[in-house]
Amino acid sequence: MAQLHKRFTNDQVRAIFRNYNEGQMRREDAQELLGLSKSRFFELLQAYRNDPAEMTIDYHRKSQARITPEEEQIIRQELKREKKLVEDERLPITSYNYTAMRDRLTNSGIKVSVPTIIKRAKEEDCYKPRRKQKVHDRQVVTSAIGEMIQHNASLHLWSPMATEKWALITSLDDYSRKLVFADFFLHETSWAHILVAQGVMVENGFPVRYYVDNFRVFRFIQNRDSFWRNNILATDDVDPQWRQVLRLLNVDVTYALSPQAKGKIERPYRWLQDRIVRTCALEGISSFEEARSVLKEEVNRYNYHQVHSTTGEIPAVRFEKAQAKGNSLFRPFTLPKPYTSLQDVFACTIPVL
Repeated sequence: MAQLHKRFTNDQVRAIFRNYNEGQMRREDAQELLGLSKSRFFELLQAYRNDPAEMTIDYHRKSQARITPEEEQIIRQELKREKKLVEDERLPITSYNYTAMRDRLTNSGIKVSVPTIIKRAKEEDCYKPRRKQKVHDRQVVTSAIGEMIQHNASLHLWSPMATEKWALITSLDDYSRKLVFADFFLHETSWAHILVAQGVMVENGFPVRYYVDNFRVFRFIQNRDSFWRNNILATDDVDPQWRQVLRLLNVDVTYALSPQAKGKIERPYRWLQDRIVRTCALEGISSFEEARSVLKEEVNRYNYHQVHSTTGEIPAVRFEKAQAKGNSLFRPFTLPKPYTSLQDVFACTIPVL
C-alpha cells in the first residue's frame, strides 16, 4: 500500500481524526481507512490532538544514523542480560521485552529501533516468538470516572536479589485507565486492602463500585465445591472485612466470575510486572524501599506519559478532562454517621484474614 502522504492530503487526514474524535467513526474503521497499524494510528492521533489545525503527515526523509561498534557491543550485552532474566525460573517473566530494552538504551544515549534490536536478538539466540493469544475485549465498559474501580493484588518475587515476595496492590479507574493507587506491601492482608480503599476514597471520593476477583479477602463462600453453584447461584456466607467497609460506605462490589473477566483485572499487572522485575534485576535492587521507588517511576510513566492502547489517551489526561467536564460519578468523601474519624470506618473489627 502506498505511503500515507501519497494517498491523503493533510486536510483529509485531519478530517478523519476529527470524525473519530467526535465519535462519528470507530477506531477500527478509521485505522482501516488510513491503512495504519494500531501503534502508528495512535501516534498520529496524539499529534492531531496536540495541534488539530496544523497536524501534518508530510514526509521528511531522515538520514539513518549508523550504530557504532561500541553501541553494537552494548546492545548485545543487554540482550544477554535479558536472556538470563527470561531463563530465571524464580521470576514472573517468560518472554523478551524489546520495547523496554529500547527505552533503557535510549536513556543511556543509544538510539536504536525495536526491529533492529529484534534482528540482533535473533543473531544472539535471544529471541522467542510470541505465542498467538486469544483476543479478549478490552473496550472501556464505563461512561465516567468513578463508575468502576478495578482492584487486585499480585504476589511475586519482584527482584532476583530480594529474599522474599511482596504484594503489589493496585486500583485502576476503568474509564480513564488511570492507576489511582499502586504500592507494594510486605504481606497481602485484609487490612492492607482496607488501607488502599481508604487512600483511593479520601483522595477521589466514593466510586459507584469495585470490580474484583473471588479471592477470600474480597469474598468468602464456605466449601466452594462447585463454581457454578457456589459462585453464581448461592449467596455469600460471610462478608469479609474489606467488603464490610465498602458496604458501610455504600460502595457496590462486582465479582469476576470467569477467567476472561478475571483477565480484565489482571492485565494491568503484565506491563507493571514486566518493567519492574527487569529494572530491579538489571539495577541490582534488592530492598523493599528501592523497589517501591521503581514502582513509583513506572506508575508515573504509565499515568502521565504513555498513550493507552484502548482509549488512545494518556490516562491522567483523560481522567482530568472527565473531571473538568463534570463527567464523574465519584461521590464526595464524607464520614457516615455516627462515625467521627477515618479510624472508625476503615478498621478491622475481627482478626484479619
